[in-house]
Amino acid sequence: MTADRLIAHVDMDAFYASVEQRDNPELRGQPVIVGGLGDRGVVAAASYEVRRFGVRSAMPVRDAMRRCPEAIRVRPRMAVYRGVSKQIFYVFREFSPLVEGLSLDEAFIDLTRLSKKRSANELGLQIKQRIHAETSLTASVGIGPNKLVAKIASDLEKPDGLCIVSRHHVSEILDPLPVRTISGIGPQTGKRLAKLGIRTIEELRQASPDRLQPVFGRYSHRIQQRARGIDDREVVAYSERKSISSEETFDKDIADRDELVRQLAALADGVAATLRKKKLVAEVVNVKIRTHEFVTRSRQRHLAPAVNDSGVIDRVARELLEQWLAENPGAKLRLLGVGVAGLQPARQLGLFQDTPETTGLDQALDTIRARFGDDSIRRGG
Repeated sequence: MTADRLIAHVDMDAFYASVEQRDNPELRGQPVIVGGLGDRGVVAAASYEVRRFGVRSAMPVRDAMRRCPEAIRVRPRMAVYRGVSKQIFYVFREFSPLVEGLSLDEAFIDLTRLSKKRSANELGLQIKQRIHAETSLTASVGIGPNKLVAKIASDLEKPDGLCIVSRHHVSEILDPLPVRTISGIGPQTGKRLAKLGIRTIEELRQASPDRLQPVFGRYSHRIQQRARGIDDREVVAYSERKSISSEETFDKDIADRDELVRQLAALADGVAATLRKKKLVAEVVNVKIRTHEFVTRSRQRHLAPAVNDSGVIDRVARELLEQWLAENPGAKLRLLGVGVAGLQPARQLGLFQDTPETTGLDQALDTIRARFGDDSIRRGG
């Protein structure tokens, strides 16, 4: 771990819902759901007042309303959120040119150069104060010696939190946390670790490599490095990254969700296959959407670890698409695209792989394509 690095992870608190509560005083203190208003709508954001009922983002609105019948549903105003996002990122760049955006309301900031003049606590407070001064919104800030620790820290004192983890106290903070706190360890891997008696990061860190071998294979050492809070990834501005993408312009505008998901699956599979052919993995998945009115929108999500797995890229792209559809019910699409960025050599593949059989399927498809051509076989949606 580099001794002098200082990385911040900033995450706005219930961003869409907080903007709605800010702009409409009648919503303040109320359980607010931002999302589609129809029966097939999906929760795009949930205020903290409604989260205590178990409502969360990406949940079907009908399920959310069963959990909290008093919830107030609000249609998304994406143009407003994008405008507020620009204000937030302008603040980020006041502190450093190295800002790695993960979404409209979340980013890593490399504060290393400023750390020689100001303390981490001072920097964190200044970021929060500047955001509030510009937007009247709150943010949770985590600061640590690397991206992994900073992101974990930002979740520990939400909402409106500031959590600073020095390099000398990383194990003290991480050890009691559940293994799934490490981004990329999903439900299935968590269950497999639990069967081994490994539930906390400390237990993961102290486990013998032989015990971890059945779960992580040759990446057991690397997962234990993460459990120790070791992460050497740099903060890289998105514009500096190379990318791979694939898109399809439809002969007729498509509004049917199932058909759009099928089209998306084919695009994601093609992008993932290109990654594997080039022996690369990607840290970012993005979806490009063009409506029948020729309005183009995009959504992206940061991944940890970087992947080239068709199933993972398809799943993330589908979640991004379905969130946009929930915010734009009835929209007809003229074009759909899937792209990846933040490219790295494929040596990191499979670090936290939840479904190793997916990789086997990808390998089988790649073998068939290598022999019979790229268009010889495709995944089902």
